[in-house]
Amino acid sequence: MGKKDKKLGAKAGDPVRLTRKLPKTECCVAKKRCQRCPLRMLKEGTLPAGYTVHKRKLVRLDGKKVTKKKLAKAA
Repeated sequence: MGKKDKKLGAKAGDPVRLTRKLPKTECCVAKKRCQRCPLRMLKEGTLPAGYTVHKRKLVRLDGKKVTKKKLAKAA
């Protein structure tokens, strides 16, 4: 079992299931960007569709507020 399998709770013989990491709602301004940093995800292109970053904060393109429920559905 690989590292990803353990994180996802997969059992031996199960097909590998991959899930996306959801971005944080605000950048923590760490010197090394964390794995869920919205700035890093925007640069890499892994930010969910319909989202962008403005002044280090995650925002939706349609202008509505970012909620964890909506963010989880986007991924």
